[in-house]
Amino acid sequence: MIQQLAPVKLVISSGEPAGIGPEVSFSAALAFLREQAGAHITLLGDLSMFQASKIPAELANRLTLESVALSAPVLAGQLNPANAQYVINILNIATEGCLEGRFDAMITAPLQKSVINAGKIASTLFTGHTEYLAQLCNKDHVVMMLCASLPVGFLKLQQSNALRVALVTTHLPLKDVPAALKQEQILETIQIVHHDLQKKFGIARPVIRVAGVNPHAGESGYLGREEIEVIAPAIEAAKDLGILVSGPYPGDTMFDANTLNRVDAFIAMYHDQGLAPFKFVSFGGGVNVTLGLPIIRTSVDHGTALEIAGKGVADSSSMLEALRLAYQLVVNSRNVNT
Repeated sequence: MIQQLAPVKLVISSGEPAGIGPEVSFSAALAFLREQAGAHITLLGDLSMFQASKIPAELANRLTLESVALSAPVLAGQLNPANAQYVINILNIATEGCLEGRFDAMITAPLQKSVINAGKIASTLFTGHTEYLAQLCNKDHVVMMLCASLPVGFLKLQQSNALRVALVTTHLPLKDVPAALKQEQILETIQIVHHDLQKKFGIARPVIRVAGVNPHAGESGYLGREEIEVIAPAIEAAKDLGILVSGPYPGDTMFDANTLNRVDAFIAMYHDQGLAPFKFVSFGGGVNVTLGLPIIRTSVDHGTALEIAGKGVADSSSMLEALRLAYQLVVNSRNVNT
């Protein structure tokens, strides 16, 4: 008797209502369900944000539009802090649903951090999805990682390769990064990346590269001592735990196309060190994954694009890739745990 696999239940938080989130969420959901019969999607948001009449009959039982009421009317491209709580409500519902097992993974459309902060719905600064989800899941340390598939021929690649870039620090001013780097934090980042590459990506023995923070990785201390005093000791401690990790590498040479087929993840010390090269080569098709959470969360790697919202020209390819990766991570996790 052939065992029937349980469908993968995905939930999408449609993000800032004045941006492109609702339209790319709806479009990508339909496209994904057409290519993947083993999935069900719940799309969260005010029903006025979606074109329910355009859901094909054959997909109607696998796409649920779950209504979350707007706080104020929406005009495409025009931000309104009155809807800050609406955006947070969607995130809360998606996260709670994953924690309770109602959903297998969540996919987030972009939000506007300035609107959340202007809405004054929290006593502390809202710095982004990653930090907020860590708070909801009671995790002190999570890791932002961007993923993309690089095609054959690009950078003279002989085969398609996955590019994964994780960050030690995320949304910090550059001047605050050196003081924020601690040996324990870097070691924990390496451990989280290693663990989730095994448990969610299904990579048995992940290979990881770690960057320095100074030019030329400190030039033996002449351009800074963070590599000697903080980063290298963390790498050595990770090696002692049996993790296949190396570095610290200069940021301008760490991303070597010749090693892509041998490295499973690169770890950068700060936001733009990792994401500038990543976004340059990912063609807008990158996916953001939050590691270290008890749930699976993926996201687009672009913003709200207010200038094109509501014009019907938004590209939903990053959201589609986020759905594909979330689905695969669920399947991988099931395989690892069986």
